[in-house]
Amino acid sequence: MQTNFSETQLQDPLIREADDILRHCVHCGFCTATCPTFVVLGDELDSPRGRIYLIKDMLEGGATPSEDVVKHVDRCLSCLSCTTTCPSGVDYMHLVDMARARIEDSFDRPIQDKLFRSLLAFVIPRPAIFRLALVGAWFARPFRNLLPGSLGAMLSLAPPSINGPSPIDGAQTFRAQGTRRKRVALMTGCAQQVLAPSINEATVRILTRHGCDVVVAEGAGCCGALEHHMGKVDGSHAAAKRNIEAWERVDDLDAVIINASGCGTTVKDYSHMFKDDPDWADRAKRISALCQDVTEILHDLSLNQPVQKPNITVAYHSACSMQHGQKITQIPKDLLNQAGFQVLSPAEGHLCCGSAGTYNMTQPELAATLGRRKAGHLDATGADVVAAGNIGCQMQIDLYGNLPVVHTVELLDWATGGPKPAQLG
Repeated sequence: MQTNFSETQLQDPLIREADDILRHCVHCGFCTATCPTFVVLGDELDSPRGRIYLIKDMLEGGATPSEDVVKHVDRCLSCLSCTTTCPSGVDYMHLVDMARARIEDSFDRPIQDKLFRSLLAFVIPRPAIFRLALVGAWFARPFRNLLPGSLGAMLSLAPPSINGPSPIDGAQTFRAQGTRRKRVALMTGCAQQVLAPSINEATVRILTRHGCDVVVAEGAGCCGALEHHMGKVDGSHAAAKRNIEAWERVDDLDAVIINASGCGTTVKDYSHMFKDDPDWADRAKRISALCQDVTEILHDLSLNQPVQKPNITVAYHSACSMQHGQKITQIPKDLLNQAGFQVLSPAEGHLCCGSAGTYNMTQPELAATLGRRKAGHLDATGADVVAAGNIGCQMQIDLYGNLPVVHTVELLDWATGGPKPAQLG
């Protein structure tokens, strides 16, 4: 793709990076076939190729983004299916991140939209506040169909029961069973520890069972992804810095373990987020290099022989952030097979379920269409349970599907000596 940035514009390192990304695009259109919003809407401007043209014009012109540009960029799920498909290696992820940051800085959103996005960015990354918000949402949930758009969608996603704090949420160390093989930090996250504390609990059990000291570091929290994908750079970078500092204080650290693939994609990208910051570049690069999804470390450690082989079939949902963001595709399925489960793959496994962080609240109609489509394919496998590696996907699929939905690590923990997941009754 030909670009027309001025020499002055190219002095900005972000514009130089955008210029390089744009020049890799050859207009082939392969990305359109795997883009969920294009598949649903059939609009070229709701495809990666169409958005690339819009972003190019916005950045070259330097003007305030138009409402049309904002609409189509907002509709992007950041599922990154296009990056898996692209034969030219276009770094769409970082290009759309730049566009969102530019929109956040220069576009004046309608007041209700601005307040709603600010509310999400403030509440969800703070577990104590998020838990209180869910209590309020629980009382308001019966009236969800009376509320318009995003508000109604937000209440629909509120769980039917609210979990209290888990014993593992606070800073502490869980010692390895037997000989210690690794010392790892577990990111307990923000929304996940409120919505499904059983995931972190299963992660601690299975890692200690496999010879890991597991440290929950003082000061670590939200990875920053939620604000990052809203273009709120200051907030996302502040969250990332807090995590980097927290994990730097852990002695003899072998890995940072993430059990929410959306968070894992972001933490692995800290090195890029701070590449132009001389004070943080090396520190961020070290943390990104240490980051592993929980299935990656279990694969490296070699999964223990199952103590029981549950006779159930598992429909494995590969979260977009797992398969497209981190390029982890086979390891979770291999581990489930090793644990004795029969693993099935649904049709259209490459397409997003519509969760995408806060997308199912900011774009509820599109998210619902994608959620029903994904849940339908998973139900059609005839499996006993759905396994996924990302809490957002779990909530979305559970909302629209008929099968119980659990985290992959909960099944692996059960097979190797842990309790049966509560969702399985």
